[in-house]
Amino acid sequence: MKKTTFPPVVPSHTEEKHGSKAQQVPVIALVDDDRNILTSVQMTLEAEGFTVHVYTDGESALQGILSRSTSLAVLDVKMPRMDGMELLRRLRMRSSSLPVIFLTSKDEEMDQLMGLRLGADDYITKPFSVRLLVERIRALLRRHEVSQAEITGEAGASSSILVRGALALDEARHQCLWNGQEVALTVTEFLLVKALVVRPGLVKSRDQLIDAAYGDSIYVDDRTIDSHIKRVRKKFRRVDECFNHIETLYGVGYRYRE
Repeated sequence: MKKTTFPPVVPSHTEEKHGSKAQQVPVIALVDDDRNILTSVQMTLEAEGFTVHVYTDGESALQGILSRSTSLAVLDVKMPRMDGMELLRRLRMRSSSLPVIFLTSKDEEMDQLMGLRLGADDYITKPFSVRLLVERIRALLRRHEVSQAEITGEAGASSSILVRGALALDEARHQCLWNGQEVALTVTEFLLVKALVVRPGLVKSRDQLIDAAYGDSIYVDDRTIDSHIKRVRKKFRRVDECFNHIETLYGVGYRYRE
């Protein structure tokens, strides 16, 4: 295995060396100012077949992620020259669908909640198992691949647009419209909305929504779903201040009222 030396941290460029085939290899942006974490995680991800671009501060990460092909970003919270919160906020201004995993301190609950509110798809607490992070990355990429199916002849034949009153969900294009206006949703948010609107009026428990958005192999607590739902409502109310179609049934779950 190739040894990583410091300084500087040298990102991998596998996708630039192998042509179109390498473009299918997931490209992970790893952002953290802890070089020990960068080293261990980068080596593990590359051993798993990923291409990894590493950044030690938020400002360089923002420039790199927006200028290079990136499949998923892993962001630390506390960093110099732009912290993870601000980096996530700016990324969401440019891309609603880029999958993002937040790295937070175990005792910083507010970091976790704020990350979800800003549009993170998932979070993992430090100290963490690198193997767990790899599994979270794979799970989020699988969800993203399903919701972001390319519009080809094969994908077009199986794709569909789900319409419920003023709401339209186009899975192939990862597009959500409300009264014809686009509502920019992350991967997780899109899957949650889809789970609710497939059968309007029926209540979905938090566990059911967790399975729909994360799969049954990932543990996520209830507050994560609550934070995602709050953010989804906020996004819909930006285009329609009267939006009230996602209802909370306290102690039970959520439902979509058509």
